[in-house]
Amino acid sequence: MVIRRRRVKHEASFEARLLKHAQAAREAAHRLPPGKKRELLLRQARASETAVQIERWISSPGLRPPE
Repeated sequence: MVIRRRRVKHEASFEARLLKHAQAAREAAHRLPPGKKRELLLRQARASETAVQIERWISSPGLRPPE
């Protein structure tokens, strides 16, 4: 018996989804008072933005190291 993976066809690109997540996390963080939850959301936003930069670097022709 072969186990089949569920395939999902995304309408938006990986980069667009990451940027949307980062923006949503930043907006949610700005609505919260200073604290752990706010810092966690800001950290998630930064991580998503970093992932976008890495994705752009990996998919670029030439693979130059980041500046």
